[in-house]
Amino acid sequence: MNDNQKLKQHYWRKNLIYLSILLSIWFLVSFVFGILLVDELNTIRLGGFKLGFWFAQQGSIYVFVILIFVYIRLMNRLDKEFGFDN
Repeated sequence: MNDNQKLKQHYWRKNLIYLSILLSIWFLVSFVFGILLVDELNTIRLGGFKLGFWFAQQGSIYVFVILIFVYIRLMNRLDKEFGFDN
């Protein structure tokens, strides 16, 4: 395996780590907070709404959009690190 292939494999491995972490955060917010822990979170109010309801209706969407921008930033940094930012 040449150096270019090793570089690409290392780049892809780091990309998959980023994806795994960001998708885990989204799963936590959308499924765990929005479905599994909804009753416990509904005891807390956010802007007049129950927190569990907020996560189920809006919170997971907001977090997903934020995660998209975080992913863009991480990938831009990763591209620069590996010289793929041409």
